[in-house]
Amino acid sequence: METDEGDETDAGVSTTRKTFAILEALAETDGLTITELTRRTGLSKSTVYRHLATLTDMGYVVERDGEHYVGFRLLEISEQARNRETGYAAAKRSVFELGQETGERAVFTVEERGEAVYVHRYGSRSNTLIGKRRPLHTLASGKAILAEWDDDDVARFVAEKGLEAVTDDTITDPDELRAELERIRERGYAVNDQEHMDGLRGVAVPVYTPDDDLLGALGVFGPTSRFKDEALHEELPTRLRDKADEIRVTLAYG
Repeated sequence: METDEGDETDAGVSTTRKTFAILEALAETDGLTITELTRRTGLSKSTVYRHLATLTDMGYVVERDGEHYVGFRLLEISEQARNRETGYAAAKRSVFELGQETGERAVFTVEERGEAVYVHRYGSRSNTLIGKRRPLHTLASGKAILAEWDDDDVARFVAEKGLEAVTDDTITDPDELRAELERIRERGYAVNDQEHMDGLRGVAVPVYTPDDDLLGALGVFGPTSRFKDEALHEELPTRLRDKADEIRVTLAYG
């Protein structure tokens, strides 16, 4: 009897994984046929067809002219994640204001399962990165979050996630990362100097709740031609701290 229940559980997990493999493949591109989904997921055509039929019936996938797309039903669910914390909604306004005031791309980022996740973003094609995951150690916002962790948590992160080199300037040495996090703690802001993308710089600060809990990180980024040292280390950190304080006050007093 125990074996039968185990088999049923394994079968259910396998089915769930296939469903999400299809959804993730659809999310990575703009419309796929069943044949293309079969190639991308490695699943059989009959399996893809069955899962698509169920997902379409439930509104999670839509089909147009033989191509399949992620449906708006998923947007309803994702919005619940973005509104899970009261502070996330407050951060949305600050991101918009930062983008308007600086003319640069602004983001609010949180940590989930050891990765940086974009919750709000302002800038060109601003919705394309929402929900995307990035290595914490490659972003200014990610390093601002890491700097709030104690040494044991940082060591655990390095052991579990590693320090992958995304560019030639990415920090890949644990000792160098620890030194960088100490600098961030001392000055109160983090800088990304082409560590995630060549030609791109950014700066970020941590955002706290009124109870001194870490909510996430607020940051701006743009091309190195505009993000000179003065902006990175004087003007932008001050502006970011002001916005982070506004979020905290909003959460405390409304």
